[in-house]
Amino acid sequence: MTGKPRLPPLNALRVFHAVARHKSFRQAADELLVTPQAVGQQIKLLEDTLQVTLFERKGRSIELTESAILLSHYVKAGFDEFAEGVRRVTKSTYRDRINLNASPYFATHYLLPRLSLFREILPGADLRLTTMVDLPDFGRDDIDMTVQWGYGGLTDYDVTLLVPDPKIICCTPAIGGQISSAKDLTRFTLLDTVKSKRLWPDILRHLGVELADGDRSIGFDDAATMRRATLQGIGIGLVSVIDAEEDLRSGALVAPLGRDALVDMKEEEIPGFYLVMPRGHLRVKAVAALHRWLTQQDWGSDLKISALPKPTPLLE
Repeated sequence: MTGKPRLPPLNALRVFHAVARHKSFRQAADELLVTPQAVGQQIKLLEDTLQVTLFERKGRSIELTESAILLSHYVKAGFDEFAEGVRRVTKSTYRDRINLNASPYFATHYLLPRLSLFREILPGADLRLTTMVDLPDFGRDDIDMTVQWGYGGLTDYDVTLLVPDPKIICCTPAIGGQISSAKDLTRFTLLDTVKSKRLWPDILRHLGVELADGDRSIGFDDAATMRRATLQGIGIGLVSVIDAEEDLRSGALVAPLGRDALVDMKEEEIPGFYLVMPRGHLRVKAVAALHRWLTQQDWGSDLKISALPKPTPLLE
């Protein structure tokens, strides 16, 4: 039966953290207000405990071994977490800081226009917004919560659907003139998203079209790049409703199978923007306040567009 590994003394890790940053026993000793000999003793204790060599001595300099480089990343993350925890439980200027990450598309089209409303509810909060596409490492990246595009299913976290992201099949008028049925879609390059390989297969299955292994597709990291490729006639794109309405009204794109071709897809086959966070983060009052605000907004109202201005042409 195996249990949790025995952790080395915290002081030894603190000394290692300083040495790894300075790459010098003497400079680490100066920072810690101890002698270089005391630093050397703690490093030896750590190496003996872990049964690995952490530093190679070369004359008066030292170099981190591969094990030390790997360990240093985790030790740094650990001490950063300690520092953040202390800041949050003490009366510091960081007690109301909230670190929110969001999909770039959600941040631009949904979140930014409404942030002033949240400011009215919690004016003292120090809100930090980042826009990473991939699911962050909440501890390493110092993120309280994130809005992710996808299909949910993250069982280890608190997950709430904020708004669906239905798609409209779009292409340039030149390509659209060559499409008379759903089967014709597979004659062209299908513009895909690398975040989900199920999007086109689900849609073609819904339309009664079999997707062959040899069909061409190009994957993109973000919706803006996919939309741009669609406008340039590279292939057939799956464009979100807000963007599609704009391009369809301007005539830059057409919906060859009709704007409502996908409206009756199953709910579980429609991607969306999900609020994701570790459950324990809800214990922080400011974070819980933002969570309530995000989940109570009617984000779907942004999909009900009556009229849109003619779009500014995309730059080459």
